[in-house]
Amino acid sequence: MHILANDGISASGKEKLESAGFKVTTDRVNQEDIADFINQNEVSILLVRSATTVRKDLIDACPGLKFIGRGGVGMDNIDVKYARERDIIVANTPDSSSQSVAELVMGRIFALARFTYDADRMMPEKGHREFKSLKKKYGKGRELRGKTLGIIGFGRIGKALAGYALGCGMKVLIPERESTDPRVSFHIDGYGDVEVEVAVVDMETLLRNSDVVSVHVPAQSDGKPVLTKKEFAMMKPGAFLVDAARGGVICEDDLLDALNNGRLAGAAMDVYENEPQPREDILHHPKIALSPHIGASTVEAQERIGLELADRIISKFGTQNR
Repeated sequence: MHILANDGISASGKEKLESAGFKVTTDRVNQEDIADFINQNEVSILLVRSATTVRKDLIDACPGLKFIGRGGVGMDNIDVKYARERDIIVANTPDSSSQSVAELVMGRIFALARFTYDADRMMPEKGHREFKSLKKKYGKGRELRGKTLGIIGFGRIGKALAGYALGCGMKVLIPERESTDPRVSFHIDGYGDVEVEVAVVDMETLLRNSDVVSVHVPAQSDGKPVLTKKEFAMMKPGAFLVDAARGGVICEDDLLDALNNGRLAGAAMDVYENEPQPREDILHHPKIALSPHIGASTVEAQERIGLELADRIISKFGTQNR
């Protein structure tokens, strides 16, 4: 069977699949050419991350597809329900990248609290001439211990982030949800397993009391943002916002207003409404720490993702491939 890993796959994942007899292509095919490539090369399995979209038209155009794999958590770039109605298996890897995203977010929270994201920009440009003024400018950072982190979206990534925040001495708030389990379990080498129950509050209480708010929800089915000017107006004055979820989960226009009018002290963004061409005013805003959608992009996470996808494929199609 032929596999197209259009957004790449780890070397170990590719090797495992090839050892099981699968042909694996990792050369990227442009979105508009994928259907032709799949049909002409008899591709049965398509693996993607966030860059490639798999919509109804592509699914209809490729009757030979049997499996669509998403390396990562969110599957909003795939018409999952329609694919499954066509008897195509659709799978993601929700456990593999949670730690990586949580670590990026925690690092961004530290960067916002101490202004290091902006100091990194300014020191090469002005540090030689204006060292003292920069020292004064960035010398009013905040400690995280004792501060409150509000996590909107308490799945695997939210729970992993909560573990880091609790370890730093922060209080964690999560919004009320019928199915939300407020317990956080994590392992500390040499000390064993720790379980903590975080505070569950209504959304307004979370926004009004959090020094930092981090968003970890998928793109909404109605296409509407979760955080708009209404929610930003509720947030604690001087708070920080982090978005490493999906572009469109926050309203970028309203975020800019909240930063410009001083309601928010800063924001960190890893995802954008118009990827892969984020708007210029976001990219150049002095109060926004930026990264190019790299939350899940660590060596370890990609290794886990590749192996998990390989195991799923071999388990389902290994006998057919002999």
